[in-house]
Amino acid sequence: MSLVNIEINGQPYQVDSGLTVLEAARKCGYEIPSLCAFNHGKCSLASCRVCLVEVVGARGLVASCVYPVNEGMKIITNSPKALEARRASVELILSNHEKNCLQCDKNGHCELLHVAELVGARDGKYVGQMTEKCYDEIAPGLIRNTAKCILCGRCIERCKEAHGISILGFENRGFKTIVAPVKNRSFANSPCLQCGQCVNVCPTGALMEHSEIAKVDAAFKAGKKVIVQTAPAVRAAIAEEFGEKIGTCGTGKMVAALRRLGFFRVFDVNFGADLTIMEEAHELLERIKNKVGPLPQLTSCSPGWVNYLEYFYPELIPNLSTCKSPHMMQGAITKTYFAKSHNLAKEDIFVVSIMPCTAKKYERARKEMPDDVDAVLTTRELAKMIKRAGIKWNKLPEEEFDQDLLGEYSGAGVIFGVTGGVMEAALRTAYYWLTGEEYQKIEFHEVRGQEGIKEATIDVKGTPVSVAVCSGMVNAKKLLDEVKAGTSKYAFIEVMCCPGGCINGGGQPYVHPTLLPNEDDDILETYREKRAKVLYSEDERQVIRQSHNNPDIKKLYKDFLGEPGSELAEELLHTSYNANREKYPD
Repeated sequence: MSLVNIEINGQPYQVDSGLTVLEAARKCGYEIPSLCAFNHGKCSLASCRVCLVEVVGARGLVASCVYPVNEGMKIITNSPKALEARRASVELILSNHEKNCLQCDKNGHCELLHVAELVGARDGKYVGQMTEKCYDEIAPGLIRNTAKCILCGRCIERCKEAHGISILGFENRGFKTIVAPVKNRSFANSPCLQCGQCVNVCPTGALMEHSEIAKVDAAFKAGKKVIVQTAPAVRAAIAEEFGEKIGTCGTGKMVAALRRLGFFRVFDVNFGADLTIMEEAHELLERIKNKVGPLPQLTSCSPGWVNYLEYFYPELIPNLSTCKSPHMMQGAITKTYFAKSHNLAKEDIFVVSIMPCTAKKYERARKEMPDDVDAVLTTRELAKMIKRAGIKWNKLPEEEFDQDLLGEYSGAGVIFGVTGGVMEAALRTAYYWLTGEEYQKIEFHEVRGQEGIKEATIDVKGTPVSVAVCSGMVNAKKLLDEVKAGTSKYAFIEVMCCPGGCINGGGQPYVHPTLLPNEDDDILETYREKRAKVLYSEDERQVIRQSHNNPDIKKLYKDFLGEPGSELAEELLHTSYNANREKYPD
């Protein structure tokens, strides 16, 4: 990409020719406020009019989020005209905004408040009638509050960009305009995946996860044995909630915090991931060797992806692995095997999953697995509980997960949280079961990376096995269309709903351009890679790196389950799906 010479506030700079004025200004050390731009400057609709600047020779002020730089351009970011226009834009937005900030879940992360402070907006400058409010809290995963919506369009663009399904859009016209599913339906009555990618990009509290903190509080109050289990990707991001840099591993402090919150046991869902691999790899081998079920086999541990398949490709449900996701498997084992071993009644146990994902809240409520897990909290909700308890993150010691029947895990379980991780973990075990030998390299780098679709052919002692990995439903569609047409060459396909996998889940800490002090300029291009490195580094540190070598998994099968695919394993660890799911139920 070629460079162009520009001036910003009288100072010369060289920047890439493909940048917008907003992107160029940020790289040169200037913060131009914006509310509709996201993903490191990418803009939805240039709708907020908060990023206005003067460009010498242009007619009037220009929206810097969509205006491209060119050779010799002279930009003035802080002219009186631009500053006055920005302030007026924000004041107009505030005039139609529900400002109960102390009760808002986005308090402390609200971009509207941040921008209002930057531009010097005056609350109450414009007063009048407000757009009628719609509050949707029916869906298990997400809440929508139009009184906090600023019509920036970020959520609309994110759903379209990541999944290609455009669940959200502008409804009505003029002053009555809101953002909603078609005909202002609830998320529960539309083909929403519950993935929470829209929540991640919302600058206000208009879109939030459906909190289950009160449910956990009630379980403690009732005297339940409250057992917590944390997903692999949570450790890769939880520290960000306490001011640490992206890419900081938070495992030890997180475990210490959970103990201080009063949980009866603190377990790692990596154990459940290892268990999933045992069942999923067994299922794959049954399909390959004994023709039990069609190929390619599709992974089933991402509930947002399962929702997508049920809504848009129900005819491919026979290809979907029947395995529950790791935290649901572990919940089932906790309430049976663990409970029996400790003489605990199932009804006295309350299992809480800490997940990077809002769709896990929907998964927990599915009728196909009604009581495996009792509550799901996101990474953000866990951070709220830690802060509420007055626990100082930087004062916490590094502690280990409980080693009590469900404590041991392998490196294969850790990497479930990144796109390609499930595939790599499954290959490590499937290779052993197919050949009787361990894969000497251990790592399958062919399926790593942040690309939307990754393909690989693995040599299994002279037999080529083709596999594919994808994340984001816009990429999954390409592979599913091949499967549907009968032209797919793959034996196994891993699908993750959120782009990049669980490290970028809808319940992870917010990553917004205006709320990232003391970080390098390209942080929004690399935060997924930095979180992924946390998981790959932990995998490398593990002595045991294959699921089938986990001693606690071996003991579970020896003492309780029998073998992968056994009758009891099928009852507790496998599920079914809905091939008749309505997209728009009444």
